[in-house]
Amino acid sequence: MALDIFKKVEVQKGLFAVEKVSLIYNLLTSILILFMLPRMSHPYEMLGDRAMIALVTFCLIYLYRLAPCKFSAFVRIAVQMGLLSYWYPDTFEFNRFFPNLDHFFASAEQFIFGCQPAVEFSKHLPYKWISEPFNLGYFSYYPMIVVVALYYFFRRFDLFEKWSFIVVASFFVYYFIFIFVPVAGPQFYFPAIGAENVANGIFPSIGHYFNFHHELLPGPDYQHGFFYSLVDASQQIGERPTAAFPSSHVAISTIVMLSAFQVSRKLGSFLIPFYVLLCCATVYIQAHYLIDAIVGFFSAFVVYFLVKKMYNKWFADPLFK
Repeated sequence: MALDIFKKVEVQKGLFAVEKVSLIYNLLTSILILFMLPRMSHPYEMLGDRAMIALVTFCLIYLYRLAPCKFSAFVRIAVQMGLLSYWYPDTFEFNRFFPNLDHFFASAEQFIFGCQPAVEFSKHLPYKWISEPFNLGYFSYYPMIVVVALYYFFRRFDLFEKWSFIVVASFFVYYFIFIFVPVAGPQFYFPAIGAENVANGIFPSIGHYFNFHHELLPGPDYQHGFFYSLVDASQQIGERPTAAFPSSHVAISTIVMLSAFQVSRKLGSFLIPFYVLLCCATVYIQAHYLIDAIVGFFSAFVVYFLVKKMYNKWFADPLFK
């Protein structure tokens, strides 16, 4: 099996589907940077990053043609998926210039549920034996994607490129929403307006507050453990006051679960506990409002159907045999 991934294969000319959609997103956001140039804090650095990403993409194509095998194809796809960690905080560089909308979502939450579920959830279940599994679930987000990616690569290589397109294109759909719908989520908004306002159901508009403040304060005051520390450390590094609505954690993990069950019931069943914990954790750790998670779940089915249809229409023939 290990040697098989280095076995020479027929060269697939041109860009992979996942590279095409990544370059399209690269181009569209580059145009947006140029359009917003006077307001951007470091536009030329961002444009330089995009040029470098495009250059790396074409360099990998060249290397693949020198040594065409499953492994070099995997590297091309893995790099595009790895770049999602760059594109995510990048959405903040755009939506920070739009008025924040958290007051609208927090008010809707209060109206629908009569409280703030993100506050009540952790408040009534502050125990370590509750918080640790939820934080484990939240931390499992990227490992779940990696596990499914490796399964497709080793067991269903013929569908690997299609699967990567579905996942990456789905991410980009949500990233576009995050750019134009600036919602930071409870973990940023509630500290900004103060606990007293939250307790009294008062959710003022804070306008462009997050254009100048993007500090992430410690999470809810429940008992901290190992997985809490892992989640907190990862958020301190990569989290920004962006991407709360809808919850991409719930949406993308739902899409990953759909694709897992498509090829292996055992794989999907193995991931179910992590998936359920992850969905609950998005509200428990106050990363999202409950309505973010609900919309993330239902929108995932729509996005999954649309991106699959896009692939089948544009790339009908399987790239890998």
